[in-house]
Amino acid sequence: MRKLLKALWRVITFPFVLVFNIVAFPFRAISKANRFLNTDLEADHSLIDSISNLVTEPQARASLWDHVEDLRMHLLRMVIGLAIGVGISFYFTQNIIDILAGHVGGLQKLIAIEVTESVGVFMRVALLSGIALALPYIAFEAWLFVAPGLKPREKKFGLIGIPVAGFLFILGMVFCYYVLLPSALKFLLDFMGIHAQLRPNSYFSFVTGLMFWIGISFEFPLVIYVLTAIGFVKPQILAQQWRIAIVIIAIVAAAITPTVDPVNMSLVMIPMSLLYFVSIGLSYIAYAGRGKQAEKATETEAGSG
Repeated sequence: MRKLLKALWRVITFPFVLVFNIVAFPFRAISKANRFLNTDLEADHSLIDSISNLVTEPQARASLWDHVEDLRMHLLRMVIGLAIGVGISFYFTQNIIDILAGHVGGLQKLIAIEVTESVGVFMRVALLSGIALALPYIAFEAWLFVAPGLKPREKKFGLIGIPVAGFLFILGMVFCYYVLLPSALKFLLDFMGIHAQLRPNSYFSFVTGLMFWIGISFEFPLVIYVLTAIGFVKPQILAQQWRIAIVIIAIVAAAITPTVDPVNMSLVMIPMSLLYFVSIGLSYIAYAGRGKQAEKATETEAGSG
């Protein structure tokens, strides 16, 4: 009889419990996220200590395999997120293809000589647009993986940087399309007075590859800022090694640029160099903020002591 009454009570109260859980869910999620963001590290260990623990302590090795399993799950969710982004991009990929073909007079100027060439082009453009859509989620999964090992301030900086990463990637692709591509195509198509018969595969491989790498290069200031904020990079080193950085940028620009002329190479090198110096400025800002936080922590410890 008691079991029957309990079952009846559950049936009667189920709608009320369901409504309560639905209403309380956002508040619980906010509270849980707030605790996660403001939970400090229990202990700080150097890299050498961590490696030593892996060799000497079985518990540390077991913890390492737990982290590997977590990484596998995060990577799996990244792939799923990318697949969803590509799937969503299918609806407007044709419009993007029409826009990208505008620099050469439209799709009617391209001639396919293989049966599957058009399908390959469609998938390539869908993949690029899918990456742009899924990048914030991919960055969020990466942040979720490393966040348990970060301090509250570092967690918040990383979380704020997620939407900025997506914006900078799209900004880099827009810059490439409107600034770099017109000059590069003009040089390539008029080189030596030879008329080029454009194929969809080669043209869109060239365009999407260049846009992707320029988009990635625009992430550099954000990466430097976050790394400085969490203590991995110091602005003084970046400022002292700017000459070496310019040489590396020139090499990267030469690898990215599809032409060997200095004009198109400079179109890639100049914005990347400017981004490097912007990164130095942002690094100083992050370093100063980190120093203030350290001073406040020291004053708090001294006051409590």
